[in-house]
Amino acid sequence: MYTRIKEFRVREGITQADLAQKAGVRRETIVFLEKGKYNPSLRLAHHIACILHTSIEELFFFDDETEPEMNNS
Repeated sequence: MYTRIKEFRVREGITQADLAQKAGVRRETIVFLEKGKYNPSLRLAHHIACILHTSIEELFFFDDETEPEMNNS
């Protein structure tokens, strides 16, 4: 999974600490999210997207290699 949190956070002029406080998580959680080393809950992803004035789809995405295949049976 990839994330654009840092890009949107910087665009909004928000520090990692500010985002963490607004989202109700530790700053380390934001660091791990920005590095793609932590998969947030849907609730947290939605909350961060709202704080950054964007959608979950704009912040989080999978590349073709890591996206699970859909079974059409």
